[in-house]
Parts: sequence; structure tokens; C-alpha cells
Amino acid sequence: MNGHERIRAALEGEATDTTPIMLHNFMMAAKESGVSMEQYRNDPQIISKAFIASVEKYKYDGILVDIDTVTLAGAVGVPVDFPVEDPARTHLGNLINLEDARSLKPVRIEDYKYIQIWLEAVRLLKEYFKDEVYIRGNCDQAPFSLASMMRRPQNWMTDLMMMEENLINELLYFCTDATSQFIKLMAQTGCDMVSNGDSPAGPEMISPDMYEQYALPFEKKIVDTAHEAGLHYTLHICGNTDIILDKMLETGADAFELDYKTDVQKVFDMYHDKATLIGNIDPSAVLALGTEDMVRQKTRELLETYKTSNRFILNAGCAIPPNTPDGNLFAMIDEAREFLR
Repeated sequence: MNGHERIRAALEGEATDTTPIMLHNFMMAAKESGVSMEQYRNDPQIISKAFIASVEKYKYDGILVDIDTVTLAGAVGVPVDFPVEDPARTHLGNLINLEDARSLKPVRIEDYKYIQIWLEAVRLLKEYFKDEVYIRGNCDQAPFSLASMMRRPQNWMTDLMMMEENLINELLYFCTDATSQFIKLMAQTGCDMVSNGDSPAGPEMISPDMYEQYALPFEKKIVDTAHEAGLHYTLHICGNTDIILDKMLETGADAFELDYKTDVQKVFDMYHDKATLIGNIDPSAVLALGTEDMVRQKTRELLETYKTSNRFILNAGCAIPPNTPDGNLFAMIDEAREFLR
């Protein structure tokens, strides 16, 4: 089997010849290619070449094309900082009062420079790898997360406690439109899968009841958008998601990229025959800072937990730091390739 075939099989619950591997390694790929994040984010050719070189070096099966976590926010008018050596970031919102959500006009996110760069990078990678390597076009923020950036996280948390539900939903519908636009545009690149991050919707920020009320309905909408485009869909939420795993399954997502803080045994018990787990090695304490022996041990423990399920794709639980030793990445991949299921 080639990489594309392995990832697709894992998403459909079919057996593979070896453990499928998809890496969340955009920062590491840029660094190993000798380019700054400023150079990376501004040139789709540089992005695609960085991932091509990474696949050639590590021989993994699926590429997660990412640039940062604020591109969609920038496309809807949130002020963005662009550090030379780090991914773009935002500290300020662009919606001073939640009441202003009533007057928001739909935006054309395709007019934003960095959206077009992201789309072109994915198109170039799909053109290069065709059906040899699986291409996941990440689409940045899910609606709840995007709303948090527009209002700023502290204000958004206050809104959820103090403001009327219909007003909160005004903003969430606006954000759902923006996220759905990105998914539809990404589908036109020829990619194999789309995904979004919705980390502020996790239990470390809001209660399960709030998740069910304000995040889940809109996650369902973007999953439906992906499926209508004929694409598999992955949802990523950082932190410990143990207490909302059942609710997350209701989104209809094909796969979940989950943090190392989530109990993988609980994930297996609930998801092993229903949805695919992508993850969930600790990217910092293990991959970036651990020894090769520790990496092998943690990888083996994860593989043992999931050895009776076909619905598994090995990855870190979140973005791999750029300073991760290549020996540690090789150790994780080698352990997975050698593991007998």
C-alpha cells in the first residue's frame, strides 16, 4: 500500500499493511527547509517544497497542510501580527461589542492573500503527489474558535455567561459562513480531506453543556459542508476532551485529532469502531524534549492500545515544535513501521 491508500483505509476502518502516519509538522518542515516562517507563509512554492522534502526524508503517509491558526481570523478582519520566525498570531479582536454581530456583512475570504497562498500550496502538493500521499487541507478555525478570536477570548467567555443566546448565535452563524467558505475553496484544490481546529470549545475553556449548546451545532454544519463536497473531515480540539468525547462523535466527523491529555483508552473504548483517532503523542515533552527511547516507548504504548482497531493514524497530539530532533521523529516512525498488529 502507498501512503494515500493507508490513510484512506484507516478512515474507512479497513486493514492496512502498516501503521498509517500523518504528521502535524509545518513548523518543523519549514525549519528543516531553512526558511523562516515569514518566507514560508508568503510563498506557496516554499510551503509545498518544505512538505515534499519532509515526506522524502521521513517517509510518512499523509501531509497536514497548515500555516498558522489565525489566517481565517485575518480574512474576517481580525488584526494579525506576522513575526519573522514564528507563525502569525493575533491578540486583538475586531468586534468590540457583541451587539455589532447583528450588522456584520458576509465576507469573501478568498480575497485575503494568505487564504490564496494556503489553497495554492495544497493544490501544488496534490498535483505533485497525486494519489501517492494523502493530502489534508486544514481550514484553520471552526466557528466557535473564530468567534473567540473576533471577540478576544476573555470577552467571548463573558459573552457565553452574560449575553442572549440569539446574539451569540448571530456571531456563530457569521463565523460558520466564513469557515464553510474555506472548506468549499479547499475542496477545489483536489485535496483528500479537510479539517478545522476548535480548541476554545474544549473542557479546559467551557463546560460540556456550553459545548453542546454553542460549539457542537456549528461543528455539525461544517462537517456536513465537507461531506457534501465529498471529503473526509477531521476535528481537532486541544486539551483533555474526555468528558465531551461522546458529544464530539455527534458532529459526524470521520476522524478526531486529539491532544495527549485525552485518555487514549477512553478514546479507544468509544471510537474504535466509529471514528478514526489521529494522534496523540505529546509533541513537547516527548517528541521535542524526550529521548529516542522515551519516544519509542510512548509510541509503542499508543499502538498497543489501538492494535485491535483499524481506525488509527499516528501523529502528535498537536503541532510538532520546530526544535524537535529528527532522531525522535525517526524513532516514532520506525516504531510504528515495525509494530506488528
